[in-house]
Parts: sequence; C-alpha cells; structure tokens
Amino acid sequence: MAIRESLQEAVRVIGLIEALEEKILDAARRLERVLLGGGKLLTCGNGGSAADGSHLATEIACRFIENRRPYPAFSLTADSSLLTATGNDYSFAEIFARQVVAYGCPGDILVAISTSGNSQNVVRALEQAKAGGLQTISLLGHDGGRCRGRADVELVVPHAVTARIQEAHKLIIHLFCEQIEPALQRGPASAQG
Repeated sequence: MAIRESLQEAVRVIGLIEALEEKILDAARRLERVLLGGGKLLTCGNGGSAADGSHLATEIACRFIENRRPYPAFSLTADSSLLTATGNDYSFAEIFARQVVAYGCPGDILVAISTSGNSQNVVRALEQAKAGGLQTISLLGHDGGRCRGRADVELVVPHAVTARIQEAHKLIIHLFCEQIEPALQRGPASAQG
C-alpha cells in the first residue's frame, strides 16, 4: 500500500471517532470522578494495546501537558515476573483478572484495550472488574468481539486493520486526557458527584 493511501485511510478512521464523542465524554467524566475521588486507574491490553494502556497510565501518573500532582494509575502489563508466574501457574487468560483482584477496589476504574475485542485475558479482566465493583471502559476494534457488552462505556472503532484501530485508540486516550486535565490540575476539591 502506498504511503498516501495509508495516510488517507488513517484520516478516514480517525474521522470515525467523531461518532463516539458522547461516549468519550462519558468515559472522561468517569475517569475524572474516580481519580478526584481517591480511586485509581488500572489498564490492560496485549501488544500494542498494552503499550496504549501503559501510555494512558503514564499520562495520569506523571502528567499530560502541565505540571500537576500525580494520580494513581497502573498498567497491569508492567510486571513481567507477575505476568509470567500467573500465566505459568494459572493461565494466560488470568494474567489481568488476578491483578484486578489484587489491586482493584470498588470505586476504581479499569480501561481495557483490545483491537480485536476477542482477547480472553481482557474479557476476564472486564468480568473480574465488574465482580469487584470497579467501573469499566473498553477501547475495542472491529465489531467489539467478545468484549462487547462487558464494559460500562465501550468505544468501538469499526475497522478491520489493527494499525488503524490503534491509531484511533491513541487519539481517544489523548482526548480523555484533554478532557480531564483541567480538573486534575485543580485537584480533589474539584470532584463532582
């Protein structure tokens, strides 16, 4: 595929995000309330989606643009010893779900990312988060796959090419950050019910 064709297709897929505006705002409000209310963000995904989840956690725990206090945000893909022990002793499907049990509390929020929507370990993380009283947001691709219907807010990029879905997910992550950053700068006193 020519570079120009790839660029044109990327622009088209990014344009699909406009239809998700209300859901993006809903997700951002949930993230804001959880963080300002003393809860924490957990993220999970595989491969490029793991990197995207880590990216979101970093924007929250460090900063997005301006200096501000850090907020608790953790990528469930970061601990290789824990991931490999869980995969070996239980199964790869449980690598995130067990961490949700270990680290998640009612009032926290999980952002689960899967370009196919069919990653069993992401499905299990969403199931465990629901069971544990966490709020859930999913960033998905294609038709949402087996993850569809499992999150409080679902953002499905309806495309078949993983790279284009990931590019859209990265923009959605930055849109979350743009929406919540002003309130995070003001701090917990700005929390709204």
